[in-house]
Amino acid sequence: MKKRNIRLALAGAVAALCMGAGTGANAQTLRLITWADYAPKEVIEQFTKETGIAVEVTLSNNEEIISKLRATQGAGFDLAQPSQDRILGPQQDFNIYKPLDMSKIKTEQFIASMLDATQKNTTVAGKVYAVPHIWGTDGLIVNSKLAPNVNDYADLCGPGLENKVSFRVRRPLLIAFAFSMGMDPFASYGDKQAYAAMMDKVGAKLASCKKNVKFFWEGKDPLLAGLRSGELAAAIAWDTSGWKLNAEMPDIKFIAPKSGALGWIDTFAIPARGRADDAAYAWINFNMRREIAAKVAASAGNFTASRGADGLTKGKLKQQFLESFPQKAMDNIKWYPAVPAGIEDIEGKVLDRLKAASS
Repeated sequence: MKKRNIRLALAGAVAALCMGAGTGANAQTLRLITWADYAPKEVIEQFTKETGIAVEVTLSNNEEIISKLRATQGAGFDLAQPSQDRILGPQQDFNIYKPLDMSKIKTEQFIASMLDATQKNTTVAGKVYAVPHIWGTDGLIVNSKLAPNVNDYADLCGPGLENKVSFRVRRPLLIAFAFSMGMDPFASYGDKQAYAAMMDKVGAKLASCKKNVKFFWEGKDPLLAGLRSGELAAAIAWDTSGWKLNAEMPDIKFIAPKSGALGWIDTFAIPARGRADDAAYAWINFNMRREIAAKVAASAGNFTASRGADGLTKGKLKQQFLESFPQKAMDNIKWYPAVPAGIEDIEGKVLDRLKAASS
């Protein structure tokens, strides 16, 4: 009897493990890795109420998304939100995503031009790996009283701004300065030798700008604090951070630089070993409903690829957007294309030198 009970207990344990390994046991939980404010509490609660699917959120960024999925061969999450330019290379190198079944996505809910652009930039071997969600820009946050002459990225290196400037030491910094110096980095993606030479010029320019840099920012809180206090007069940062400060201090504005703001699109992509695809598609379709997208936009401070959602945006955010982006500035946005293999290695060497010179 004792041996029989042990056999029954072991059989039950094995059955439970088998059930846990299948998709059915996990279908009621969506493991989402995303950016801060992209999955507000009220949206999660409404989704769970409507579908019965719980949502577990892990906050991250592009580098961490790639790193986590690479380490697990695409396991650990059911839906990810990398930027559209960070899918082609990692997918070719590490195979961390699975192709989307576009028949399960309500494409009529998307802004057609943005959907087409994202599909083009995230197609690998004829298969689509992402659809757009939220878009925004990198540009300049400027205290108009302290830095009235800053209209482009390279102006941060000008006189009168000693110890008054901040930016992140990441690849957008290099791209921004290249455009501001009259070069087109995206046009050189196909020529690594030319791109390396261009980045060396940008690195030299940034090295000469060292006297103006108060600190390199990583988290946005120190950046916002420095701008609020007047310790900083100008910075390269996201539009949302500029609009947040403008709501508090009208003299601080987000400016689309003369050479063009850098436009990014964060997407929905399904990891290669995700276990709840149906839940992932349900979350995508739910979030692209215009009334839900408007709630996410209010939380994130950015606009979405949901068709018609911008018409539901009201008040200060809409006013700030129109002030920062008159039609000429909108037309001049430099949208990030897919990053080919090897480009980030070139950039990394320049960024490492910049960090070392400033330590």
